[in-house]
Amino acid sequence: MNPELNKLIEMHADSLFAKVKEIREYMHMHPELSYAEYGTMDYVSTILTEHNIQHEKGVGKTGIVAIVRNESHSMEDSCLGLRADLDALPIHEENEVPYKSTVDGVMHACGHDVHTAILLGAAIIINTLKEHLPSPVKFIFQPGEEKNPGGATLMIADGVLENPSVREMIALHVFPEMNTGNVGFKEGLYMASCDEIHLTINGKGGHGATPHQCIDPIVIGSSIVIELQQIVSRKCDPKIPCVLTFGHFEALGATNIIPSHAKLKGTFRTMNESWRKEGLELIESQIRSIAALHGATVDLEISTGYPYLENDPELTQQMRKKAIAVLGAAHVEELPIRLTAEDFSFYGQHVPVCFFRLGVRNESRGIIHGVHHPRFDIDENALLTGVQLMCHAAF
Repeated sequence: MNPELNKLIEMHADSLFAKVKEIREYMHMHPELSYAEYGTMDYVSTILTEHNIQHEKGVGKTGIVAIVRNESHSMEDSCLGLRADLDALPIHEENEVPYKSTVDGVMHACGHDVHTAILLGAAIIINTLKEHLPSPVKFIFQPGEEKNPGGATLMIADGVLENPSVREMIALHVFPEMNTGNVGFKEGLYMASCDEIHLTINGKGGHGATPHQCIDPIVIGSSIVIELQQIVSRKCDPKIPCVLTFGHFEALGATNIIPSHAKLKGTFRTMNESWRKEGLELIESQIRSIAALHGATVDLEISTGYPYLENDPELTQQMRKKAIAVLGAAHVEELPIRLTAEDFSFYGQHVPVCFFRLGVRNESRGIIHGVHHPRFDIDENALLTGVQLMCHAAF
Protein backbone atom coordinates (compact mmCIF):
# COMPACT_ATOMS: atom_id res chain seq x y z
CA MET A 1 0.00 0.00 0.00
CA ASN A 2 1.12 3.51 -0.83
CA PRO A 3 1.90 5.38 2.43
CA GLU A 4 1.33 8.78 0.83
CA LEU A 5 -2.04 7.72 -0.54
CA ASN A 6 -2.94 6.21 2.84
CA LYS A 7 -2.34 9.57 4.50
CA LEU A 8 -4.45 11.36 1.89
CA ILE A 9 -7.35 8.97 2.38
CA GLU A 10 -7.12 9.31 6.17
CA MET A 11 -6.96 13.10 5.94
CA HIS A 12 -9.95 13.34 3.62
CA ALA A 13 -11.96 10.84 5.66
CA ASP A 14 -11.34 12.85 8.83
CA SER A 15 -12.33 16.15 7.18
CA LEU A 16 -15.45 14.59 5.65
CA PHE A 17 -16.59 12.80 8.80
CA ALA A 18 -19.08 15.47 9.87
CA LYS A 19 -20.66 15.45 6.40
CA VAL A 20 -20.98 11.65 6.33
CA LYS A 21 -22.54 11.72 9.79
CA GLU A 22 -25.00 14.37 8.60
CA ILE A 23 -25.94 12.24 5.57
CA ARG A 24 -26.53 9.19 7.73
CA GLU A 25 -28.69 11.09 10.21
CA TYR A 26 -30.75 12.71 7.45
CA MET A 27 -31.39 9.33 5.86
CA HIS A 28 -32.24 7.81 9.24
CA MET A 29 -34.86 10.51 9.75
CA HIS A 30 -36.38 9.93 6.30
CA PRO A 31 -36.59 6.16 5.73
CA GLU A 32 -38.44 4.58 2.82
CA LEU A 33 -39.57 1.01 2.29
CA SER A 34 -38.33 -1.38 -0.40
CA TYR A 35 -38.95 -0.29 -4.01
CA ALA A 36 -40.37 3.06 -2.86
CA GLU A 37 -37.07 4.85 -2.19
CA TYR A 38 -37.87 7.85 -4.42
CA GLY A 39 -36.93 10.53 -1.91
CA THR A 40 -33.80 8.62 -0.93
CA MET A 41 -32.80 8.33 -4.60
CA ASP A 42 -33.24 12.06 -5.10
CA TYR A 43 -31.25 12.83 -1.96
CA VAL A 44 -28.34 10.62 -3.02
CA SER A 45 -28.45 12.22 -6.46
CA THR A 46 -28.25 15.67 -4.88
CA ILE A 47 -25.09 14.75 -2.97
CA LEU A 48 -23.46 13.26 -6.06
CA THR A 49 -24.37 16.32 -8.12
CA GLU A 50 -22.87 18.65 -5.49
CA HIS A 51 -19.54 16.88 -6.01
CA ASN A 52 -19.76 16.64 -9.82
CA ILE A 53 -19.95 12.85 -9.82
CA GLN A 54 -21.51 11.42 -12.98
CA HIS A 55 -24.52 9.25 -12.21
CA GLU A 56 -27.80 7.85 -13.49
CA LYS A 57 -31.07 7.71 -11.57
CA GLY A 58 -33.88 5.20 -11.89
CA VAL A 59 -31.75 2.10 -12.37
CA GLY A 60 -33.75 -0.84 -11.04
CA LYS A 61 -36.61 1.66 -10.60
CA THR A 62 -35.29 3.56 -7.56
CA GLY A 63 -31.56 2.87 -7.69
CA ILE A 64 -28.60 5.02 -8.71
CA VAL A 65 -25.37 4.15 -10.48
CA ALA A 66 -22.44 6.57 -10.35
CA ILE A 67 -19.01 6.20 -11.93
CA VAL A 68 -15.64 7.82 -11.31
CA ARG A 69 -12.80 7.54 -13.81
CA ASN A 70 -9.74 9.60 -14.66
CA GLU A 71 -8.26 10.80 -17.96
CA SER A 72 -6.15 7.64 -18.36
CA HIS A 73 -9.20 5.36 -18.33
CA SER A 74 -11.10 4.52 -21.48
CA MET A 75 -14.87 4.19 -21.62
CA GLU A 76 -14.45 0.43 -22.11
CA ASP A 77 -12.17 -0.22 -19.10
CA SER A 78 -13.63 -2.73 -16.65
CA CYS A 79 -14.36 -1.35 -13.21
CA LEU A 80 -14.66 -2.19 -9.54
CA GLY A 81 -18.21 -2.15 -8.18
CA LEU A 82 -18.94 -0.81 -4.69
CA ARG A 83 -22.51 -1.29 -3.46
CA ALA A 84 -24.80 0.12 -0.77
CA ASP A 85 -28.52 -0.50 -0.19
CA LEU A 86 -31.19 2.15 0.27
CA ASP A 87 -34.33 0.65 1.81
CA ALA A 88 -35.64 0.67 5.37
CA LEU A 89 -37.88 -1.71 7.33
CA PRO A 90 -41.52 -1.60 8.54
CA ILE A 91 -40.47 -1.15 12.18
CA HIS A 92 -41.50 1.63 14.59
CA GLU A 93 -38.37 3.21 16.07
CA GLU A 94 -38.07 3.29 19.86
CA ASN A 95 -34.84 5.29 20.10
CA GLU A 96 -35.09 8.81 21.49
CA VAL A 97 -32.37 10.53 19.45
CA PRO A 98 -32.33 13.82 17.50
CA TYR A 99 -32.26 11.86 14.24
CA LYS A 100 -35.14 9.54 15.11
CA SER A 101 -37.28 8.40 12.17
CA THR A 102 -39.94 10.92 11.21
CA VAL A 103 -41.96 8.26 9.39
CA ASP A 104 -44.31 6.36 11.68
CA GLY A 105 -43.75 2.63 11.47
CA VAL A 106 -40.70 2.83 9.20
CA MET A 107 -37.09 2.72 10.39
CA HIS A 108 -33.57 2.15 9.12
CA ALA A 109 -33.20 -0.79 11.48
CA CYS A 110 -30.75 -2.70 9.30
CA GLY A 111 -28.17 0.02 8.77
CA HIS A 112 -28.78 0.75 5.11
CA ASP A 113 -28.61 4.46 5.94
CA VAL A 114 -25.11 3.74 7.27
CA HIS A 115 -24.09 1.83 4.15
CA THR A 116 -25.29 4.61 1.85
CA ALA A 117 -23.64 7.39 3.86
CA ILE A 118 -20.36 5.46 3.84
CA LEU A 119 -20.50 4.85 0.09
CA LEU A 120 -21.31 8.51 -0.58
CA GLY A 121 -18.36 9.54 1.58
CA ALA A 122 -16.10 7.10 -0.27
CA ALA A 123 -17.36 8.33 -3.64
CA ILE A 124 -16.52 11.94 -2.73
CA ILE A 125 -12.99 11.03 -1.62
CA ILE A 126 -12.32 8.67 -4.54
CA ASN A 127 -13.51 11.37 -6.93
CA THR A 128 -11.12 13.84 -5.27
CA LEU A 129 -8.21 11.39 -5.60
CA LYS A 130 -9.23 9.90 -8.94
CA GLU A 131 -5.88 10.52 -10.58
CA HIS A 132 -4.56 7.69 -8.39
CA LEU A 133 -7.24 5.18 -9.48
CA PRO A 134 -5.89 2.06 -11.21
CA SER A 135 -9.31 1.55 -12.87
CA PRO A 136 -12.76 3.16 -12.87
CA VAL A 137 -15.09 2.66 -9.92
CA LYS A 138 -18.84 2.14 -10.19
CA PHE A 139 -20.91 3.12 -7.14
CA ILE A 140 -24.14 1.14 -6.94
CA PHE A 141 -26.91 2.48 -4.69
CA GLN A 142 -29.45 -0.33 -4.74
CA PRO A 143 -33.13 -0.46 -3.73
CA GLY A 144 -35.08 -3.32 -2.21
CA GLU A 145 -32.52 -5.45 -0.41
CA GLU A 146 -35.07 -6.35 2.26
CA LYS A 147 -37.79 -7.77 0.03
CA ASN A 148 -38.11 -10.44 -2.67
CA PRO A 149 -37.12 -10.60 -5.46
CA GLY A 150 -34.23 -8.45 -4.18
CA GLY A 151 -33.26 -5.13 -5.70
CA ALA A 152 -30.02 -6.64 -6.97
CA THR A 153 -32.03 -8.62 -9.53
CA LEU A 154 -33.61 -5.41 -10.83
CA MET A 155 -30.26 -3.65 -11.04
CA ILE A 156 -28.66 -6.57 -12.86
CA ALA A 157 -31.59 -6.72 -15.29
CA ASP A 158 -31.08 -3.00 -15.96
CA GLY A 159 -27.44 -3.65 -16.89
CA VAL A 160 -25.62 -2.47 -13.77
CA LEU A 161 -22.82 -4.98 -14.40
CA GLU A 162 -22.29 -3.71 -17.95
CA ASN A 163 -21.22 -0.51 -19.75
CA PRO A 164 -18.54 -0.56 -18.41
CA SER A 165 -18.33 -4.15 -17.22
CA VAL A 166 -17.88 -4.79 -13.51
CA ARG A 167 -15.06 -7.27 -12.88
CA GLU A 168 -15.56 -7.63 -9.09
CA MET A 169 -17.77 -6.18 -6.34
CA ILE A 170 -17.38 -5.24 -2.69
CA ALA A 171 -19.96 -4.33 -0.04
CA LEU A 172 -20.05 -3.96 3.73
CA HIS A 173 -22.78 -4.44 6.32
CA VAL A 174 -23.15 -3.18 9.88
CA PHE A 175 -22.55 -5.80 12.56
CA PRO A 176 -23.89 -4.89 16.04
CA GLU A 177 -22.21 -7.94 17.59
CA MET A 178 -18.79 -6.44 16.78
CA ASN A 179 -17.18 -3.43 18.46
CA THR A 180 -16.76 -0.20 16.56
CA GLY A 181 -13.33 0.02 14.98
CA ASN A 182 -13.31 -3.67 14.04
CA VAL A 183 -14.21 -5.38 10.79
CA GLY A 184 -14.74 -9.05 9.90
CA PHE A 185 -14.13 -11.25 6.86
CA LYS A 186 -15.03 -14.78 5.79
CA GLU A 187 -13.63 -16.45 2.68
CA GLY A 188 -15.84 -18.87 0.76
CA LEU A 189 -19.35 -19.78 1.93
CA TYR A 190 -20.68 -17.12 4.25
CA MET A 191 -24.47 -16.59 4.07
CA ALA A 192 -27.44 -18.78 3.19
CA SER A 193 -30.04 -18.89 0.46
CA CYS A 194 -33.46 -17.76 1.62
CA ASP A 195 -36.87 -18.90 0.41
CA GLU A 196 -40.26 -18.03 1.90
CA ILE A 197 -43.16 -20.42 2.57
CA HIS A 198 -46.68 -19.02 2.72
CA LEU A 199 -49.61 -21.38 3.28
CA THR A 200 -53.25 -21.25 4.23
CA ILE A 201 -54.87 -24.41 5.58
CA ASN A 202 -58.54 -24.65 4.65
CA GLY A 203 -60.36 -26.82 7.18
CA LYS A 204 -63.85 -26.80 8.65
CA GLY A 205 -64.65 -24.69 11.67
CA GLY A 206 -67.06 -25.36 14.45
CA HIS A 207 -67.58 -25.65 18.20
CA GLY A 208 -64.59 -26.57 20.31
CA ALA A 209 -66.69 -29.15 22.14
CA THR A 210 -67.41 -31.06 18.90
CA PRO A 211 -64.00 -31.44 17.22
CA HIS A 212 -65.16 -34.63 15.50
CA GLN A 213 -67.46 -32.48 13.36
CA CYS A 214 -64.62 -30.18 12.32
CA ILE A 215 -61.42 -30.27 10.31
CA ASP A 216 -59.14 -28.43 12.70
CA PRO A 217 -56.56 -26.29 10.84
CA ILE A 218 -54.71 -25.57 14.10
CA VAL A 219 -53.95 -29.25 14.67
CA ILE A 220 -53.04 -29.67 11.00
CA GLY A 221 -50.78 -26.61 11.08
CA SER A 222 -49.10 -27.83 14.25
CA SER A 223 -48.46 -31.18 12.60
CA ILE A 224 -46.96 -29.47 9.55
CA VAL A 225 -44.60 -27.37 11.70
CA ILE A 226 -43.38 -30.41 13.65
CA GLU A 227 -43.24 -32.96 10.82
CA LEU A 228 -41.35 -30.67 8.45
CA GLN A 229 -38.46 -30.41 10.92
CA GLN A 230 -37.61 -33.99 9.98
CA ILE A 231 -36.78 -32.81 6.47
CA VAL A 232 -33.85 -30.90 7.95
CA SER A 233 -32.89 -33.48 10.59
CA ARG A 234 -33.32 -36.66 8.51
CA LYS A 235 -33.20 -35.75 4.81
CA CYS A 236 -30.45 -33.10 4.72
CA ASP A 237 -26.78 -34.12 4.73
CA PRO A 238 -25.56 -33.04 8.21
CA LYS A 239 -22.56 -31.34 6.59
CA ILE A 240 -24.85 -28.88 4.78
CA PRO A 241 -25.97 -25.89 6.88
CA CYS A 242 -29.76 -25.74 6.79
CA VAL A 243 -32.65 -24.32 8.81
CA LEU A 244 -36.44 -24.36 8.45
CA THR A 245 -38.37 -21.95 10.68
CA PHE A 246 -42.03 -20.96 10.86
CA GLY A 247 -42.36 -17.54 12.44
CA HIS A 248 -46.04 -16.85 11.78
CA PHE A 249 -49.03 -19.00 12.77
CA GLU A 250 -52.41 -17.27 12.65
CA ALA A 251 -55.70 -19.03 13.41
CA LEU A 252 -58.46 -16.71 14.56
CA GLY A 253 -60.68 -18.90 16.67
CA ALA A 254 -61.44 -18.66 20.39
CA THR A 255 -61.40 -20.83 23.50
CA ASN A 256 -64.40 -22.73 22.23
CA ILE A 257 -64.23 -21.99 18.49
CA ILE A 258 -62.26 -24.02 15.96
CA PRO A 259 -61.54 -21.70 13.03
CA SER A 260 -61.92 -22.71 9.40
CA HIS A 261 -58.53 -21.43 8.31
CA ALA A 262 -54.97 -21.14 9.58
CA LYS A 263 -52.13 -19.17 7.99
CA LEU A 264 -48.46 -20.05 8.36
CA LYS A 265 -45.35 -18.30 7.11
CA GLY A 266 -41.83 -19.68 7.24
CA THR A 267 -38.33 -19.54 5.84
CA PHE A 268 -36.06 -22.24 4.41
CA ARG A 269 -32.33 -21.53 4.30
CA THR A 270 -29.30 -23.50 3.20
CA MET A 271 -25.91 -23.29 1.49
CA ASN A 272 -26.25 -25.91 -1.20
CA GLU A 273 -28.28 -25.32 -4.37
CA SER A 274 -28.96 -29.01 -5.09
CA TRP A 275 -30.29 -29.57 -1.58
CA ARG A 276 -32.19 -26.29 -1.75
CA LYS A 277 -34.16 -27.57 -4.75
CA GLU A 278 -34.72 -31.01 -3.21
CA GLY A 279 -35.68 -29.56 0.19
CA LEU A 280 -38.28 -27.22 -1.28
CA GLU A 281 -39.83 -30.09 -3.22
CA LEU A 282 -40.02 -32.17 -0.03
CA ILE A 283 -41.55 -29.28 1.89
CA GLU A 284 -44.29 -28.80 -0.70
CA SER A 285 -45.01 -32.52 -0.94
CA GLN A 286 -45.26 -33.02 2.81
CA ILE A 287 -47.44 -29.96 3.37
CA ARG A 288 -49.96 -31.17 0.80
CA SER A 289 -49.83 -34.76 2.09
CA ILE A 290 -50.41 -33.80 5.74
CA ALA A 291 -53.29 -31.52 4.82
CA ALA A 292 -54.89 -34.20 2.65
CA LEU A 293 -54.46 -36.83 5.38
CA HIS A 294 -56.66 -34.71 7.66
CA GLY A 295 -59.20 -33.89 4.98
CA ALA A 296 -58.10 -30.29 4.47
CA THR A 297 -56.91 -28.40 1.43
CA VAL A 298 -54.03 -25.98 1.34
CA ASP A 299 -53.17 -22.83 -0.60
CA LEU A 300 -49.38 -22.87 -0.85
CA GLU A 301 -46.93 -20.33 -2.23
CA ILE A 302 -43.17 -20.80 -2.11
CA SER A 303 -41.44 -17.51 -2.87
CA THR A 304 -37.97 -18.10 -4.28
CA GLY A 305 -35.54 -15.74 -2.63
CA TYR A 306 -31.81 -15.08 -2.63
CA PRO A 307 -29.08 -17.62 -3.42
CA TYR A 308 -26.33 -18.36 -0.91
CA LEU A 309 -23.47 -15.89 -0.70
CA GLU A 310 -19.94 -17.08 -1.38
CA ASN A 311 -17.04 -14.66 -0.93
CA ASP A 312 -14.30 -14.95 -3.51
CA PRO A 313 -11.19 -16.15 -1.56
CA GLU A 314 -8.65 -14.04 -3.45
CA LEU A 315 -10.64 -10.81 -3.36
CA THR A 316 -11.49 -11.35 0.31
CA GLN A 317 -7.83 -11.98 1.16
CA GLN A 318 -6.91 -8.73 -0.58
CA MET A 319 -9.49 -6.78 1.43
CA ARG A 320 -8.42 -8.46 4.66
CA LYS A 321 -4.79 -7.43 4.04
CA LYS A 322 -5.85 -3.86 3.37
CA ALA A 323 -7.92 -3.81 6.56
CA ILE A 324 -4.98 -5.11 8.59
CA ALA A 325 -2.71 -2.45 7.08
CA VAL A 326 -5.20 0.33 7.88
CA LEU A 327 -6.64 -0.82 11.22
CA GLY A 328 -4.11 -3.29 12.63
CA ALA A 329 -4.46 -7.06 12.89
CA ALA A 330 -6.13 -6.83 16.31
CA HIS A 331 -9.11 -5.07 14.69
CA VAL A 332 -9.70 -7.61 11.90
CA GLU A 333 -11.82 -10.62 12.88
CA GLU A 334 -12.63 -13.97 11.29
CA LEU A 335 -16.37 -14.42 10.77
CA PRO A 336 -18.30 -17.70 11.11
CA ILE A 337 -20.87 -18.71 8.54
CA ARG A 338 -24.39 -17.47 9.25
CA LEU A 339 -27.79 -18.46 7.92
CA THR A 340 -29.03 -14.94 7.39
CA ALA A 341 -29.38 -13.93 3.74
CA GLU A 342 -28.31 -11.03 1.53
CA ASP A 343 -29.31 -10.18 -2.02
CA PHE A 344 -25.70 -9.10 -2.66
CA SER A 345 -25.38 -12.84 -3.39
CA PHE A 346 -27.00 -12.25 -6.80
CA TYR A 347 -23.97 -10.25 -7.89
CA GLY A 348 -21.82 -13.16 -6.79
CA GLN A 349 -23.53 -15.31 -9.42
CA HIS A 350 -21.85 -13.12 -12.06
CA VAL A 351 -18.59 -11.69 -10.67
CA PRO A 352 -16.21 -12.31 -7.74
CA VAL A 353 -17.49 -10.59 -4.58
CA CYS A 354 -16.38 -9.69 -1.08
CA PHE A 355 -19.02 -8.95 1.55
CA PHE A 356 -17.54 -7.93 4.90
CA ARG A 357 -18.80 -6.75 8.27
CA LEU A 358 -18.40 -3.40 10.00
CA GLY A 359 -18.48 -3.26 13.79
CA VAL A 360 -20.89 -0.64 15.17
CA ARG A 361 -21.25 -1.72 18.83
CA ASN A 362 -20.49 0.49 21.82
CA GLU A 363 -21.70 -1.01 25.11
CA SER A 364 -20.68 2.02 27.17
CA ARG A 365 -23.22 4.09 25.20
CA GLY A 366 -25.90 1.40 25.22
CA ILE A 367 -25.48 0.71 21.51
CA ILE A 368 -26.02 -3.02 21.76
CA HIS A 369 -29.19 -3.90 19.85
CA GLY A 370 -29.17 -6.12 16.80
CA VAL A 371 -30.42 -5.32 13.34
CA HIS A 372 -34.20 -5.37 12.81
CA HIS A 373 -34.64 -4.23 16.43
CA PRO A 374 -36.62 -1.02 17.14
CA ARG A 375 -33.70 0.32 19.17
CA PHE A 376 -30.95 -0.49 16.68
CA ASP A 377 -28.36 2.29 16.40
CA ILE A 378 -24.65 2.66 15.69
CA ASP A 379 -21.57 4.29 17.14
CA GLU A 380 -21.03 6.95 14.48
CA ASN A 381 -17.26 6.41 14.61
CA ALA A 382 -17.91 3.28 12.56
CA LEU A 383 -18.66 5.59 9.63
CA LEU A 384 -15.01 6.64 9.53
CA THR A 385 -13.81 3.03 9.48
CA GLY A 386 -16.24 2.17 6.69
CA VAL A 387 -15.34 5.15 4.52
CA GLN A 388 -11.62 4.45 4.79
CA LEU A 389 -11.94 0.77 3.86
CA MET A 390 -14.24 1.43 0.92
CA CYS A 391 -11.72 3.98 -0.34
CA HIS A 392 -8.85 1.53 0.02
CA ALA A 393 -10.89 -1.06 -1.87
CA ALA A 394 -10.75 1.25 -4.90
CA PHE A 395 -7.02 1.94 -4.77
